[in-house]
Amino acid sequence: MSEMPEPDETPNLDVTPDAGAPVGETADADAGDGFVAPAPMERDREEYFAGDRGVLDPVVRRVLVRLLQRRVLFADRHKDDWAVLLENHQVIESRLHDLFIRLIVDPERGVAYKQQVRSEELEVPVLLRDEAYNRAETLVLVYLRTVYQRESTAGEPAVRIDVEEIEQTVLSYFTDSDGNTAARQKTVEKALNRLRNEGIIDEESEGRFRVTPLVEVVLSADRLGELQRWLKEQVADTAEKIEDTAS
Repeated sequence: MSEMPEPDETPNLDVTPDAGAPVGETADADAGDGFVAPAPMERDREEYFAGDRGVLDPVVRRVLVRLLQRRVLFADRHKDDWAVLLENHQVIESRLHDLFIRLIVDPERGVAYKQQVRSEELEVPVLLRDEAYNRAETLVLVYLRTVYQRESTAGEPAVRIDVEEIEQTVLSYFTDSDGNTAARQKTVEKALNRLRNEGIIDEESEGRFRVTPLVEVVLSADRLGELQRWLKEQVADTAEKIEDTAS
């Protein structure tokens, strides 16, 4: 893809007259046909606040800021911002690249999100920090992804799930070392809060969540399979220990 020139690199429209040509005319202009050099675009740039040196329209700037503020932009939930993003994709992407941030737009899933650029060849200051999911968050994420895959394959346009269903499955992987029932439920609640803040789930009503397409991005099918196999091994190990203790 060819590089798009920065919007602030406006061509110089001033014309320097040849020697002997009257000011305001070019040497090869027809006699009497004067050419007045237009003022550079920089002089006509509108300022939206005192000292404004930006070149983007306010509506585009707002979408750029929202992409930096949020984990994800949804086509169905942020329709106006989504339309602006698609129309100004290249210039918004260019601005994010200046910050060593990638912009990923997935029209099929209707999501747009950002990624931190990391390179061994180039010194890149990290603006976006990745925070690994803890055990409880991973357990909840695996269950949400499994349900999303099953329901989507069945043709469900939207995947919804109750907190009781999540707790019933996730708590089955907890052990006595995870505390009593109330403590375990609190741990699951904290996991759900993080996933909700990141846009992976959307709480439509108390205890009722819609799983967003972002879950497929965060947890790929291959990674889901790996984690499911790991969980089966954990269950088998736990059952074996219980059996040994009872013997």
